[in-house]
Amino acid sequence: MIRIITDSVSSIPADVAARLDVEVITLYVNREGTEYADASMDLDAFYADIHAMVDDIPTSSQPSQAVLEAAFEEAALAGDEVLGVFISTGLSGTFDGAVRAARAVKARNLGFRCVLIDSTSCGYDEAWPVFDAVDARDAGDDLAACAAAVHRGIESTRFLFTPETLTFLKKGGRIGGAAALLGNLIQLAPVLTVIDGRADTLAKVRTRKKALARIVETMRDDIEAHGLKRVVVHYIGDKAPAVQWARDVIEPLVGRAVDVLPVSPVIGLHVGPAVGVAYECLETIAGKITGPAAERELAL
Repeated sequence: MIRIITDSVSSIPADVAARLDVEVITLYVNREGTEYADASMDLDAFYADIHAMVDDIPTSSQPSQAVLEAAFEEAALAGDEVLGVFISTGLSGTFDGAVRAARAVKARNLGFRCVLIDSTSCGYDEAWPVFDAVDARDAGDDLAACAAAVHRGIESTRFLFTPETLTFLKKGGRIGGAAALLGNLIQLAPVLTVIDGRADTLAKVRTRKKALARIVETMRDDIEAHGLKRVVVHYIGDKAPAVQWARDVIEPLVGRAVDVLPVSPVIGLHVGPAVGVAYECLETIAGKITGPAAERELAL
């Protein structure tokens, strides 16, 4: 049996993970001395006062070595193989922790087989390749074929989002103070994406309305060039604007209902209130990943 394991930054709801038989290992958010398990917290309730967090942004922490080893040890003792897909190493040390844990378990269980993959992203940009692994596993593919499906998924997805303000990015050290001040004064609205595992700027426009239009334009171009497999609207903070945007703009574009889901606060608190879209195409998207798949995988 192949066990598929991911982390909570993939933002997969618990009921979906259970239905697909995907094990989710939680990261943690720490706010004012209280630690919250990302996988089980009420994200909408947590985000309700996100604006009040800007002067004291909560911190996050990755799973402990013991938790990761326990997950792999359980699989090894059951005689199962593991396919792990984790948040980008450019955003978290979770993948590196999983590698250390897997090697420790392998040393105690020489027959244990696993493949760990750096998803190079987060949110449903991380989740879509996990779902590709589920499809391959359920079709009867072996571990190597399931891993190959993940890599194809990684190269076929895109995450586009725009923050309401640059203040959280500034406070989190993601951009300089002068750039944030100037951006807010002139209503500069960036369209952000993930390239080679790190946040990058796809475009800079003058208003948020234009940023949302640029997201739709980019998505439409990708769909026309590569087809569309799956899509979700993501949000950080207030859900209502994301729902409205999904119903008024994204659903007419794709011709079907679209889920609207919060992004993990492990990522969301570095961005602040935002809305965006994560989608997977039927074919690879040029430019999202520049290195070979071998650089993103550990096979034991």
